[in-house]
Amino acid sequence: MEIRIGIKHSPRELAFDTDSSAADVRGVIEEAIANDAALVTLSDVKGHQYLVNTESITYIELGGEGGRKVGFIS
Repeated sequence: MEIRIGIKHSPRELAFDTDSSAADVRGVIEEAIANDAALVTLSDVKGHQYLVNTESITYIELGGEGGRKVGFIS
């Protein structure tokens, strides 16, 4: 699943793929915000970890569970 996170005062977004479900990611983020945690930790499919300041999050886009497309599009 693809995750995109918009960051305040940044023209770019943080985008990565994860093995977690949309419900799991949403739960982790909602729990961090509800508990006034300064950072939320997310990891991608390659094992990289991302620490995101919860106060800097402007939006989160949770992508579908679709697979990668292979080949040419005509």
